[in-house]
Amino acid sequence: MARLKLDFPDHLFLFSTQLTVRATDINGANHLGNDSMISMISEARARFLFEYGVQETGPDGVGIIVTDLATTYKAEAHARDQLVFDVGVMDFNQYGGDIVFRVSRPKDSKLVALAKYGFVFFNYNSGQVTPMPPAFLAKFPKVNRLD
Repeated sequence: MARLKLDFPDHLFLFSTQLTVRATDINGANHLGNDSMISMISEARARFLFEYGVQETGPDGVGIIVTDLATTYKAEAHARDQLVFDVGVMDFNQYGGDIVFRVSRPKDSKLVALAKYGFVFFNYNSGQVTPMPPAFLAKFPKVNRLD
């Protein structure tokens, strides 16, 4: 089976936030568990969207829904490690794009993980995918488009 390869250029990252690995994030192998990493990536995504003034679901019922998640792990993280989550966007199309993540540990400059969330805009009232709102696209004018 081919291994997943993620690689993102530095210019994609627009936002950075720091999270601490909690004791409850540690799995039986004594390092940060996959489920907790996904939760931390989700928190970083929420902080990124908030920073850019994007509501995950607006008053009109239109919001972002995650379509897929790919993660590659490069190093272990342990309880009380401070991790930096660099976040950016890429590959916009008519309905969505990708949110990308680089997770590193500043104390030893280790790359811990890379991840990519696929997303589309979704109208929760009608239950249908909807085009990307122009106001969202305007927040990221330098992002390449796939359509």
